[in-house]
Amino acid sequence: MPAATAMPAAPDVPVDRDESALARATMQRVTLRLVPFLFVLFVCNFLDRTNVGIAKLQMGRDLDWFSESVYGFGAGVFFVGYSLLEVPSNLILARIGARRWIARIMVSWGLVAAAMMFVRTPLQFYTLRFLLGVTEAGFFPGIVYYLSEWFPAGERARPMAWFMTAIPVSAAIGNPLSGSLLGLDGRLGLTGWEWLFLLEGIPSVALGIAVLVLLPDRHEDARWLTNDQRAWLTARLERDRDASHAPHGIPPLRALAHPVLWLASLVYFLAMLGSFSYSFWAPTVVREALGASPLAVGLITGAMSVVATVAMLSIGSSSDRSGERGGHAAASIAIAALGWAGAALLPYPIARVAALGLVPAGVYGFLAPFWCLPAALVRGTAAAAGIALVNAVGTTGGFVGPYAVGLLKDATGGTTVAFVGLAAVTLAAAALCLVLGRQRRPPPLDVRQRGRWAAP
Repeated sequence: MPAATAMPAAPDVPVDRDESALARATMQRVTLRLVPFLFVLFVCNFLDRTNVGIAKLQMGRDLDWFSESVYGFGAGVFFVGYSLLEVPSNLILARIGARRWIARIMVSWGLVAAAMMFVRTPLQFYTLRFLLGVTEAGFFPGIVYYLSEWFPAGERARPMAWFMTAIPVSAAIGNPLSGSLLGLDGRLGLTGWEWLFLLEGIPSVALGIAVLVLLPDRHEDARWLTNDQRAWLTARLERDRDASHAPHGIPPLRALAHPVLWLASLVYFLAMLGSFSYSFWAPTVVREALGASPLAVGLITGAMSVVATVAMLSIGSSSDRSGERGGHAAASIAIAALGWAGAALLPYPIARVAALGLVPAGVYGFLAPFWCLPAALVRGTAAAAGIALVNAVGTTGGFVGPYAVGLLKDATGGTTVAFVGLAAVTLAAAALCLVLGRQRRPPPLDVRQRGRWAAP
């Protein structure tokens, strides 16, 4: 009997070790093949969405109708078109696959982004910004949904953090780049801001074509995984689905009534009020506070984004190690609230600019743990709809925030009132994150799995 009972235990050790090696190799391969490429796509996405903030430094000189209110409305109207089509776009992606749909999104937004060089009237400015939102709709929630189909639930915050570092990196690289492109002013009869839109729109078109070749729709289609790796990943993801408390078989439209998804949408709306107000107004604030040149503005805001990138990766890694999401998201967005308050109330220009640098660190650190929450509430096609809903409702804050800052700046002659308001709403977002985090707490990463694979 002792011999009989001992026999099954003998193969358990090598089997577990083999599976551990297989798990590590599989996730390293998935991470290295997908995350860097998706990161580059998102850099272009965010750059084309926000480069109008640097272009504004010259557009006001050349276009006499380009007031602060016009700019604020045009910067924000992007999110009207974007939000309207988020859910249908993600449902199409779930139906036809990420490869073709992401390629379509990128080519169309790249063409519209380049066409911004032809703006000559307020109506043209508003129309092209609206169309840019329409063409970009579905990209970000589509990638979040796509990653959830490749990474086990307990290991998503780190790859999401690496992917989402494209936001601060796009500013760290893009703001100095955009500032330098303004230096082409007058070359071949084009203004600097016309060169900026043209040269930053073209890469998105080229990368959209590359998506058709490089991005597999599903892990079953990934030829760069071995048969054993595909089988392991399929089994692991299926085990996650079986262990999940997320309801099965919910129709996509019914998932949109999930009350916790609406709570997540409110949190994201409040956070995005601050996020996009920073993206579109930080260059102006830095220039006015320090009297800096366009290139210097780009370098200063780029340095802020480098700090934000480090914060984003650290918070994403900490969230995965602990399995805790809501508290990490809340603490991060509270830092952004502190930054807005300092930018509004500190008496010295350098201190206000330094406080403003806390905003991207807090907002971008918030993103990875936050996006692990709605992804755990529903699954399948319903997850695609739910994630898109949160992003659609939340990013309307990208319209309200920049436009409100422009109106208040025109009305009061400064940004103090607007920034105090942004501090209040981001602090409210932090409180609601704690409530949201109690709705679903993912299990901590298994001790045996920690450190098995690393982001690139």
